[in-house]
Amino acid sequence: MSEKRIEHDVLGEMAVPADAYWGISTQRAIQNFHISGKQLPAKFIHALAEVKKACLLANMELGNIDKELGKALLQAIDEITSQKKMLDQFPVDIYQTGSGTQTNMNMNEVLANRANEILGSPLGEKKPVHPNDHVNMGQSSNDVIPTAMHVAALDVINKDLLPAIDRIIHVLDKKVKQFRGIVKVGRTHLQDAVPIPLSMEFSVYRTQLVKCFGEIQEIREDLVIVPIGGTALGTGLNSSDKFAEQVVSHLETITGNPFRTHFLKAEGIASHRTMVRLSSSLKLLALALIKMANDIRWMGSGPRAGLGELDLPANEPGSSIMPGKINPTQSEALIQVGIQVLGYDHAISMAESLGSILDLCVTKPLIISNILDSIHILTNGIKSFSDNCLEGLEANEDNIQSQLDRSLMIATRLTPYIGYDKASEVARKALESGKTIRETLQDMNISIENLDEILDPHKMV
Repeated sequence: MSEKRIEHDVLGEMAVPADAYWGISTQRAIQNFHISGKQLPAKFIHALAEVKKACLLANMELGNIDKELGKALLQAIDEITSQKKMLDQFPVDIYQTGSGTQTNMNMNEVLANRANEILGSPLGEKKPVHPNDHVNMGQSSNDVIPTAMHVAALDVINKDLLPAIDRIIHVLDKKVKQFRGIVKVGRTHLQDAVPIPLSMEFSVYRTQLVKCFGEIQEIREDLVIVPIGGTALGTGLNSSDKFAEQVVSHLETITGNPFRTHFLKAEGIASHRTMVRLSSSLKLLALALIKMANDIRWMGSGPRAGLGELDLPANEPGSSIMPGKINPTQSEALIQVGIQVLGYDHAISMAESLGSILDLCVTKPLIISNILDSIHILTNGIKSFSDNCLEGLEANEDNIQSQLDRSLMIATRLTPYIGYDKASEVARKALESGKTIRETLQDMNISIENLDEILDPHKMV
């Protein structure tokens, strides 16, 4: 891109790379927002192009755009959405204007320039297709960007996240069945507690993920409500209800999701509470995953000096210096994913609290980039953990039984027969002597009828 072309706008002139499909507005954004070097995710760019397509089709039906121009624009849009072309033409930094106007203008310029090229005109001429007058007709960044945010979020939820959660739930189903009948030492405060079935612990993980699955499904009902047609501030200036209704109809056809227009478009522009709610559900999912991953690495600790209740798959060497060491790497990776999602959620909450000022939320790029990245790493983290850890988990039944035989907390079962204080004394003496509860009862000359049945851990669960 060494050669340049000169473009003009109300602020003056600027050199733009000669072969770039973006124009002067995008070039100003590149110059003015050189901050992170990170652009909005391709998923969002794809969703924004889909929104532009729905708007274009509505305008064509309403007779607002010439058919020849519209046909060229449709080709340009389809090159992005279907052929994944020109995705390198969206260089604007995430940290730009909070309305996402620079990215909206970037899309308008790319589509206009490509359409003009198709029609035989040079890049940068803004004719016969104009980025504002044609591509952005009946729209504002105020309503287009939040609509695209919902489109992008729904797409990755439906295609990526929910299938990944469903998959791990099915793997946990198998583990619950596999571990049925195995009773182990339970633990509270990291101290020995009464026995618990291993399958029950895995049922806890499964139940939490089933709840997360349902909560994320429910949020889709809010995500299909979009403020398109609200234009500036939700006023509907330079648009019409007929336009908005036709746009959501086309958007449903394009995406397969039943989009509806917001009854108060200003609310969907001034606030992004639906995105905050989605982020909160992603946080709950992250917390459930962290618990499961953390529990599993604790139960797999050892192999000789830890709990040693689970045998974790040996995926790779765990140390550059200690031969034969195997680490719970999948648990550690998933925990890091969860921690990052918690951080994203906090940032999204702050973005809504500080960005939703008067009539426009001005932290839209931050919110959607964090949402999409959260879903991306959660999806892949879940897949990796399911395939590389959970599927291959095995119970170390010998070690589990050995720990159970030495457990002091089965003394809890004695309370109805000898009382809490006496049972506490038995447990304390057993701890001091290193003997089992059964041996300690014999030493203390305490006789209880049906002791084998009373102290059977399987009867306690």
